[in-house]
Formats: sequence, C-alpha cells, structure tokens
Amino acid sequence: IVFTSFHLGKDPPRSRRQPSLCPDQIHPSPTIAPVSTTLNADLHCHSVVSDGTLTPEALAQRAQRSGVQLWALTDHDEISGQHRASAAAHAHGMDYLTGTEISVTFAGTTVHIVGLGFDADNAALTAGLAATRGGRDSRAQAMAQDLTRVGIHGAYEGALQYVSNPALISRTHFARFLVETKVCKDTSEVFRKYLVEGKPGFVPHRWAALGDAVRWITQAGGMAVIAHPARYRLTANEEFALFSEFKQHGGQGVEVVTGSHSVAEYAEYADMAREF
Repeated sequence: IVFTSFHLGKDPPRSRRQPSLCPDQIHPSPTIAPVSTTLNADLHCHSVVSDGTLTPEALAQRAQRSGVQLWALTDHDEISGQHRASAAAHAHGMDYLTGTEISVTFAGTTVHIVGLGFDADNAALTAGLAATRGGRDSRAQAMAQDLTRVGIHGAYEGALQYVSNPALISRTHFARFLVETKVCKDTSEVFRKYLVEGKPGFVPHRWAALGDAVRWITQAGGMAVIAHPARYRLTANEEFALFSEFKQHGGQGVEVVTGSHSVAEYAEYADMAREF
C-alpha cells in the first residue's frame, strides 16, 4: 500500500482541475529527508484480531515472502496484536510500524483513519479505541434481526463463526456468512443487496469523531492517514470538508494506491494530497 503525504506548506489550495505538480515542485517536509530509493511497504492490512483471516504471524510471513520491507498491521479499532506483529516482522527481517484503522463518523458516513508509528501502549489511544469498539455487539444483533425480516435466519450466530474477537464483530463477518450459506455468490453481491443503507441488515452506528481519532493517534506519537478515500459516498463539498478538517486536526497523509482505487483515482488522490 502506498501513501502520499500531505503537503503541509503555506501555499493556498490548488484547484483539482489544474495539472498535477511535478515531483521537483513538491516541497518535502523539513524534518524528513527526500527518499531516493523505492521502498516496498504494506501499511494497511488486517488480522484475525479484527476482521482479517490470518494471524499477525502468518501475515508477517506472507508480507516477507511478497518482498515487503516495511510493514504495518492496521486492525480495525484494535491494537492488541501490535506486539505480536512487531516481533513477527523483525523475525522475518522487516522494519515495522505500529498501526490501526479507526472508524469515524463524518457527514453521516463511516470513514476510516489509519494511524501509523504510534506508541502501542499509550493509555489515551487504548481507551479511545475501546470506546469506539463499544456497541458493536448490540449493533450486530440488530443487523441479524433485520436479516430475519427477509428470511435469513441465524446470521448473528453464523457471523460469530468468523470472529476471533467478538467485540469486533462487523459487516465483514456477516458478509462471509452470507457467502458461505450461498445467499450471495461473493462479498461484492452482499454489499449490493444487504448490509448497506437502504438494504436489509443495515444498522447505522455512531463511531468516533474525526478530531478525536486524529488526536488519539498524534498524541501517541503517530501519523494519521485518510484510508481509501474513493470508497466514501461523499459529495465534493463533503470530501473537501473531510480533507480540510482532517488537516486542521493534525492529519498528515492519504492512502493513494489501494485495491479499492482505480488507476485514475491514484492520480486524483495524489493530486489532493499535494493540494492539501
């Protein structure tokens, strides 16, 4: 996963319709020397600690076999796997950054903020994540109850089969259940027909505030990054507000190259990162 840092200079925002800046026009951070070599980094992945399918150790092994040099485990709203992931990364000869992905509610939409390079034992961050996780179980039971309305029974128990940490039960686990029971052929079909706004199984949840999430990360010594921005159903004004407020709170990066972005979106969000 490649992240493009925000340009944090004093220049006014550039119109998104203007041509992209050339690399030699971008002013590097005064505290970070320009990097002249390519670094193979994977800074966004999940383990069984949240909604992934592999242990931190297995993920580290897969990353090393794929040529990753710098790795971060970014489980949803959870950092209990960080020490395991760090040990596994170093055992495989990789550098490691602590990571997490915090669920945030912004403009009525769930947005994810990745934190990197923080103190995994920071008390305020740990408490903030625990508060964010609260309410997932009751929400999951409400989702299952709504699915019974359309004839899908046992969804809560079924989703729990894919959860190693019940406090982190999520839509992803319900999606796996719906695929395994052949209600849908794949998770793409699940999120077209179920679990999204206006469809059976959708239950809204109020996550952390944007400013709180960024502060938890930065006050623990880390960097905050907007994850996969193209996935959010925001208007142009809402997206501009997200980036503006994120930067005002101390956010410093945006995820640009990711499996959920198209090639055109790589360029679009690299431009936005430079703009802000």
